[in-house]
Amino acid sequence: MSAGIRLEQASVVLTGAAGGIGAPTARLLAAAGARLLLVGRDAARLEALARELDPAARVEGDAGGAGGREGARVDWCAVDLTTPQGVEAVRMMALARRANVLINNAGIASFGRLTALGEAHVAQVIATNLLAPLLLTQALLPGLLERPQAAVLHVGSALGRLGLPGFSAYSAAKFGLLGFSEALRRELAGGPVRVQYLGPRVTETGFNAPEVLAYNQTTGAGSDTAQAVAEALVAQLRDGSAERFLGFPEKLAVRLNGLIPAAMDGAFKAHRLALPAP
Repeated sequence: MSAGIRLEQASVVLTGAAGGIGAPTARLLAAAGARLLLVGRDAARLEALARELDPAARVEGDAGGAGGREGARVDWCAVDLTTPQGVEAVRMMALARRANVLINNAGIASFGRLTALGEAHVAQVIATNLLAPLLLTQALLPGLLERPQAAVLHVGSALGRLGLPGFSAYSAAKFGLLGFSEALRRELAGGPVRVQYLGPRVTETGFNAPEVLAYNQTTGAGSDTAQAVAEALVAQLRDGSAERFLGFPEKLAVRLNGLIPAAMDGAFKAHRLALPAP
């Protein structure tokens, strides 16, 4: 297996495709020559992006929320990946398109003291940010293993290795996603499928609610544009690196937290005090 994926020969399944990181990622992949299956919940946004990337694409949606044809350079599938029906729809389209890259980018935000988070919200965070990518990877893996070269890249977070006050549910999901990536990478070592994890820091998208923006400003959190994250993602696909965390001092904090987590607890007093009042 070579260092990374040759994008001009890639057939990519991209979840969360119309979102803040997803859309610039789709544009970069299309510009590199990759074929794309755009996956998300918003059919109108997916169709608009597909038309932008490939004006010749036929994207007439059907009752299943899918558009296009098997040979299309850019196609789309509007589904809920937290349902078995959604996962199966993507699996079938991925097989038809002979997909060799899966980018698990879809996710939802969560912020606040644990006591302020509703039970249904917590369940949805875990279902969307952890269970859905795990089950989608499981569903697509047999097809990926048939390709000479393939990759599964999970878009996680720095909060997948660095738990901050106010992000208990979100970190639980992203820590789980990192653990899943690590275990699957070792399970598939020596085969055609490379497993990768990208951990962005705060990204400048509509993903973050106003209270999160205030928290980040108070704590001095650094940020990256969605375009910068997309560029890092595409570079990681090309170079084949197993894990990549973005930003400084976040990369240093992630490394220290992995070595001496308890010793780092006191470093986040300002973050704890910046939380909304109970």
